[in-house]
Amino acid sequence: MADRLKREVKESRRRGERAVHIPGDRVPRELIVLPQRLHRDLATPPDIHNDGMEPCPETSTIWLHRGADCTLPGKHARGRIAFGRSDTILLMFYLEHLLPFLFPFYRPSLLQGGRAWILEMMISSPVFRRATLCQSSYFFSLAHGTANRDLVWETVVAQTRDAFVVLRQSLQVIDGSGVTEHMHGAVRIMASIMQVQRFEIAVLSFNNCQAHLNAALALFRQLLDSPGAEPAGPSSSFNAVISRLGPSSQCVQVPSAEQAAFVFSSTLLILDDIIASTVLQEQPRLYEYHRSLLGNIDSTDPPIDLEAAVGCQNWALLQISEIAVLDAWKQRCKRAGNLDVMELVNRATAIKDSLEAHLTRLETDPVIIPKEGSSLLDVFTVDYGRQSKTPASQSSLVTRVWAHAALVYLFVVVSGWQPASVDVRYHVGRIVELLTRQMSPPALLRTMVWPFCVAGCLAEGAQEAHLRGMVEALQPPSVFGTVRKALEIMEKVWRNRDAGDARSRDLATCFRSQGDLVLLV
Repeated sequence: MADRLKREVKESRRRGERAVHIPGDRVPRELIVLPQRLHRDLATPPDIHNDGMEPCPETSTIWLHRGADCTLPGKHARGRIAFGRSDTILLMFYLEHLLPFLFPFYRPSLLQGGRAWILEMMISSPVFRRATLCQSSYFFSLAHGTANRDLVWETVVAQTRDAFVVLRQSLQVIDGSGVTEHMHGAVRIMASIMQVQRFEIAVLSFNNCQAHLNAALALFRQLLDSPGAEPAGPSSSFNAVISRLGPSSQCVQVPSAEQAAFVFSSTLLILDDIIASTVLQEQPRLYEYHRSLLGNIDSTDPPIDLEAAVGCQNWALLQISEIAVLDAWKQRCKRAGNLDVMELVNRATAIKDSLEAHLTRLETDPVIIPKEGSSLLDVFTVDYGRQSKTPASQSSLVTRVWAHAALVYLFVVVSGWQPASVDVRYHVGRIVELLTRQMSPPALLRTMVWPFCVAGCLAEGAQEAHLRGMVEALQPPSVFGTVRKALEIMEKVWRNRDAGDARSRDLATCFRSQGDLVLLV
């Protein structure tokens, strides 16, 4: 592994790239730069379609359905197809260890293809492969205990830069074409952007979060608005895109790699968009899609299931979205000087009633762990007495934590910063209790960083040491970067607990105090 790192850094120097000393636990902002094309205002985005991968004869036989592709010029085309041994190790490390750590609730059925789509995307898409290897290389180095941190960081930065180069070339190759012609490639690029986003968040480099979010949102909208998508509504359009990404009829009927990638990436994108709206005090950019994609309409399951990917049931995040919309409306009215307090209270009451009704059902009804139908596959998935790390009960706990945090968020939006409020104290206390007594394993805290930070910012002084201890127990710190960032935000609030402007504080102010768009996901 060390020899490979040296070779890659040496190669980057040969190309004229300056080696940089990188102290601490962060990727320097000036080195992680999104291609200029995606830094543009994407309110009217250009067409972004395909990652430009030329099919490889050695791997094309395992593809269920590839869709239209373009050829990347130079070294990023066929020369990058072959996997070296180090890349193979990193690939397996990602699939077997890193992915379950990052997304412990994401366990698609093996009979529906499982997580094989990630392997296929790594093989067939240079940009997805580069984006994934960035993450894997970083965390593998931590797990391996590599002594030379500077060398590790140089390699990680070089790999991240390489991912951006491939992304830029992919976009340029297909410039001028339409999403309709390159739908599969557009999905691969969208999935790659979300991978890069998650990696940079993990290493606490937030300066590109807004640009990445803009790009992914633009792709998502273009895909749903592409010709051939159903005009009946977002749900119909989403299902139409899924259908067009599907495998050909002569293949085994499991989701294609692009189908699975689109659903998974859309799930992460909707979560990121909602969390970003709580920081920016703006309506979520995909708000008009939420009810159709996340809600139960006519007793049918929603197209997107957040619980299956991040452990939180749809209704909790739907209500957080509604609170963000309410907060954005309140801020507009305050600036215009025409805030109607009665309307604010009425709208907030509807949200509060919905949250409390769902939360009551979740806390009083027994958790029913679904049992899949018996099949031969059960023989290969025997647990031999070990308990699953993330059973349905843990998903219920995650949802309750998010719901209690949503209510705290609502109280702050409506009534202002009142940590001593009886309601705020109750819900903060419930969050702390759930995380302390019922969460297992403790590492699951990284799936609840936003609600943890909301509770911590409004915690009482007596709770500070306990919350700090929960974070410090997660080792090594570099693996739990977002949890550490949450503690950093909380510590700043605690230091200014008695400041003269404390009454005018809100949660968005706490999150924005870090400068960039901080996504605690």
